Amino acid sequence: MSDDGTGGPDGPDGGDPGEGSDAGVRGSVVGWLSRLARASAAERLFISGSALVLSVVIGFFIVLAAGRMTTCDTAAFALPPRVISLGPVSLGPFSWPASMGFCYDPINVYDRLFLGAFGNLAADPLNGQFATTLSETTILVFTGVAVAVAFKAGVFNIGGQGQLVVGALSTAVVVFAVAPLLSGVVGTLVLVPFGLAVGAVAGGLYGALPGALKAYADANEVITTIMLNFVATAVALYLTQDVFQDPDSFATQTRALPSYARFPSLVFPDRAGVSLLALALAVAVAVAVAYTLTRTSFGYDVRTSGLQPEAAEYGGVDAARTVVASMALSGALAGVGGAVYVLMVLGNFQTGVPDYGFDGITVSILAGNNPVGAVGAALLFGVLKSGSIVVDVGTNVPPQLVGVLRGLIVLFVAMPEFFRMVGRRVGDVAPERDRGAVATDGGERE
Repeated sequence: MSDDGTGGPDGPDGGDPGEGSDAGVRGSVVGWLSRLARASAAERLFISGSALVLSVVIGFFIVLAAGRMTTCDTAAFALPPRVISLGPVSLGPFSWPASMGFCYDPINVYDRLFLGAFGNLAADPLNGQFATTLSETTILVFTGVAVAVAFKAGVFNIGGQGQLVVGALSTAVVVFAVAPLLSGVVGTLVLVPFGLAVGAVAGGLYGALPGALKAYADANEVITTIMLNFVATAVALYLTQDVFQDPDSFATQTRALPSYARFPSLVFPDRAGVSLLALALAVAVAVAVAYTLTRTSFGYDVRTSGLQPEAAEYGGVDAARTVVASMALSGALAGVGGAVYVLMVLGNFQTGVPDYGFDGITVSILAGNNPVGAVGAALLFGVLKSGSIVVDVGTNVPPQLVGVLRGLIVLFVAMPEFFRMVGRRVGDVAPERDRGAVATDGGERE
């Protein structure tokens, strides 16, 4: 072997040629992540839409495969003979007839999953299924925005569920204690905002706890928030059973709030469990948080701490205080979600609260940690949750298969945004508007 002047006989620097290949692969991956991180809003929308279509196509074949492995008296879906062949087809020892039947109809499944969530709007615009969809969406907006705030600060708040439970229980107990002092319209005007404030304070304090542990004790926030979820659930169970239990109920729940202490349903029936006023509040909160993160000094501190912690410290940002404040705000938003769950849906606190806090993580990722985008992501997730009920009730498809379809949709739609987040961190890239927003040497911001 001869030295060709390129630094060694085996490669440019005399090293293993495989190292250059590995570096090229890593460079390609980083370049791909960088490109994805800088994708425009239109490109991201196209990618998410394509991912949604792909998940539906894959789910279509999964339903067909499950339908072939199930026995039934009458096929729910059949492929026409012309789709398969003009006669029996043989592949070695295997063969199938000119027509093939399946126990599950994938077209009907997806129709019920997406359109069933809205009920029959033409016949009854205020139907119960549509109300359920809006109710799920309302609460998921709060938890999705809560997670987005923490993610913006570079903190992974996995404790939204615990913060929501604490906010819900606090609201139910405190509002019930104060409710006898008021009544009628005045009671509604005072008690509903008061209940939201109670939920915000309780959730905020519970969220600030892991924030302080991370900021001043260097505790991993993923571990602390996960463990605090269990603590909140266990303590709520104890308090509900042994302290605040409704003596007239066999269920583990607190006493019911008077009707004037709850969100007015407005156009929907009183028992629909949804209020357009609460939905409007959720959208307003999402917009307000987006404005706070992009147009205020606090938002600047949060974003710079999340993107470039060292640069933020050099620029005068108190990183520890920002972590605690962002976690407190995140917990407060989750706590408000718990308050809305009590004041709009239940009218009291019951154990076994649905996993709105964990679903909020998915909502935030779907939205790319954009508070306003969380509204649309929450609607999609609300449709999937509500539509799953319709599929379970209206078809013979097992709920486990419905869960697979839901998970497939969420996975495919969320993964592009997940990789975009990875690209911004691993590739140290950011959209142009963020890259010019950090001043580290006292210079002017671009």
